Amino acid sequence: MIKKNFHKNIHLEFSVVIPAYNEEGSIEEVLTELLEVLGTGPEYEVVVVDDGSTDKTKDILSRLITTQPFLKRLHVVRHPRSFGKSTALRTAARHARGEWLLTMDADGQNDPRDFKMLRTKTYLDNPPALVCGIRTNRKATGARRIASRSANFLRRIVLDDDCPDTACGVKYIRRDVFMELPLFDGQHRFYPALVKLYGHDISNINVSDRERMAGQSKYTNMGRALVGFFDLLGVLWLRKRTKPPIF
Repeated sequence: MIKKNFHKNIHLEFSVVIPAYNEEGSIEEVLTELLEVLGTGPEYEVVVVDDGSTDKTKDILSRLITTQPFLKRLHVVRHPRSFGKSTALRTAARHARGEWLLTMDADGQNDPRDFKMLRTKTYLDNPPALVCGIRTNRKATGARRIASRSANFLRRIVLDDDCPDTACGVKYIRRDVFMELPLFDGQHRFYPALVKLYGHDISNINVSDRERMAGQSKYTNMGRALVGFFDLLGVLWLRKRTKPPIF
């Protein structure tokens, strides 16, 4: 595992955490836009986990961490092989210094201009531990949109997680709460249910959905459905067997 630019003794308001797998066509543009939008205002960092990419993603990230304005903001961790999105997010969280984690995808579909709205939710007197982005004006094809809506409907009925779009890559979550959650492949689709299971509140807010800048989805509709079904059974089992501490 290659680590760059980490200084663990500095506390930050939030860390933007980004899993990246074969995103050579978008990663530089995504990071450039992100830093332009967030600017120099809040105390934040950007942690990218290269999940064993086999294209030029590694080379692009290695170049970016040595150039302005990325020099002090951008930190990179590389997995020796691909372990999946959930593990990549956990790796990013382990290295993050922010009190909150702001998750986003590396394909350009998430608009960083929406992030201020998510952060505003946490300034309340009793802030939720998780703010979920809910995509509006979906850009997915008809078949993918139907598959996504069907999966979300089934999950909401079974788990009652109060979130209509858990597949959205944009989420804002307290780091200490995130690190409590059990890690398994596909965990990222069940953050709302798991956060509620551990006794914390969640909130939803509408965010934009854009076309991918490059590349293609890592999943087929059938593959996503099969994996999602077995993951759903696993989360049901976890819910039956988990007794979170009462504070």
